[in-house]
Amino acid sequence: MVTPFHLAFPVRDLEETRAFYRDVLGCEIGRSSESWVDFSLFGHQLSAHLRPGANDADRDGAVDGKLVPIPHFGVVLSMEDWQALAGRLEASPGVDWLERPMVRFEGEPGEQATLFICDPSGNALEFKGFRSMEQVFAH
Repeated sequence: MVTPFHLAFPVRDLEETRAFYRDVLGCEIGRSSESWVDFSLFGHQLSAHLRPGANDADRDGAVDGKLVPIPHFGVVLSMEDWQALAGRLEASPGVDWLERPMVRFEGEPGEQATLFICDPSGNALEFKGFRSMEQVFAH
């Protein structure tokens, strides 16, 4: 069993962050205060901390010939769960897409479906889908 990770990250507005993570990504809301809020993202603990000057993510990394934002964070999902999330995001108006759903490394070890979006504060999120979790660290 994989244990949950914890990630604290800056956001510019807690209410828009709550709405995005709850309504768009389907996260359960945990504890909160006037300056932070916890979310369950597929069982992992995210802590959004109010930082009004939070900057947009820079697109300055390259993977498989495509630019990706660095830094970014996200979750590795089964292909079934990834497809459900990708469908929900594609149907949700106003999603800030960096990379629409696609397959990366097709036919190679580590083949994966991936997508990149930004939250309202400009934090970049990547969600990956694998047909077999044994391929996550394949090389």
